[in-house]
Parts: sequence; structure tokens; C-alpha cells
Amino acid sequence: MQRAPTIQIGTVAPKTATVNDPAQPGALGPARPLAPSELRYLVVATQREGNRTFARAVGELGLTPSHAEILVVLEEFGPMSLRDLGEMIVCEAGSPSRIVDTLVQRGLLERGVDPNDRRAIVITLTAEGRGKLPALRRIEHEMDGATADQLTPTQQVMVAGILRGFLAGTETGEALERRFARRPKATPRTR
Repeated sequence: MQRAPTIQIGTVAPKTATVNDPAQPGALGPARPLAPSELRYLVVATQREGNRTFARAVGELGLTPSHAEILVVLEEFGPMSLRDLGEMIVCEAGSPSRIVDTLVQRGLLERGVDPNDRRAIVITLTAEGRGKLPALRRIEHEMDGATADQLTPTQQVMVAGILRGFLAGTETGEALERRFARRPKATPRTR
């Protein structure tokens, strides 16, 4: 069994720190007006830092973030067609066939005949693919915890709502909605 690496995203600010309380360790300092394009770059930079952190962690398992997402989706939802898988992930626009091919070649996934329609092919996890999941789940848990350390539960719900608004009507937003609408609703994490 592979051990998941320790995750830290940025400098963890105490949940009680406010933008206007520079005396608090990790506080952002006095509020100031946004510069043109700053908000967009803050969103992009946050995504990049999170993705770099996640890529380093799953890289220690010999995976990329795209590999990890596909393994986790197949664990959560079971065997599915390539088309259905493509509608549930954000790592690859369109068809994830190239990534699935790589995972099949590495022995983490296999293609098989759909028992309900012998003309259809389904993608399933192999024993080796399932063997990666405990470490992947620990990495996800640590990433979620690092995020929870940055925001109160109320802020988590607020930020999620804002981000859903940004993604409304997009292919990626629809993929996330299909994926997370099928899962039980989580409550915001606290640490």
C-alpha cells in the first residue's frame, strides 16, 4: 500500500483572521480595491497552486491529476462507458480516450463488454487500480482539509456558490453538476 504525502496549500490563515486584522498571523492585511484583472488572476493563480500541489502528491503515486480523477470517478460510480466517463470529469474536454488508453496500458483500468449491452464497452478499475485508491483518498482528504483550513464553513458555501455561478452553462460546470449531484450532499468541512 502506498502512503499519501502530506499536503499544504499556501500559508494557512486562522479562520478567525479577517482581511482588516493585520495583527492576526496569516491575515491578508488591510482591504484595498482590486486592480484591473486582479480577481481573474487570483482565481487562475489559486487553481494553479492547488493543481501543482495535487500533481506533486499524486505524482508520488505515479499518477497525474487526470489519472487520479478518472480512478476516483470509477470508484465512486462504478463501471461506465467512455462517453459517460467523459461527461463526469473535468480533466479532459470531450473524450478521455487518450488518458484511459494510458491507464489501460498501465494495468489500472480495463475495457470490457457491458453485461447489459454486448455491443457496448465499459471501463472498469483493475485490482491494481483499486490498490491506488486508499492513498488517493488520503491525498484528497488532506487537500480538502487544507482548503477547509483557509475558510470557515459559511465561507466554503459562499465560495462554492460563486464558483458555480462562474461555471453555470459551461461544459465543465455541467460535468461537475452531473458528478456531484449524484453524491450525498456534504457539509462544509471544519478541522
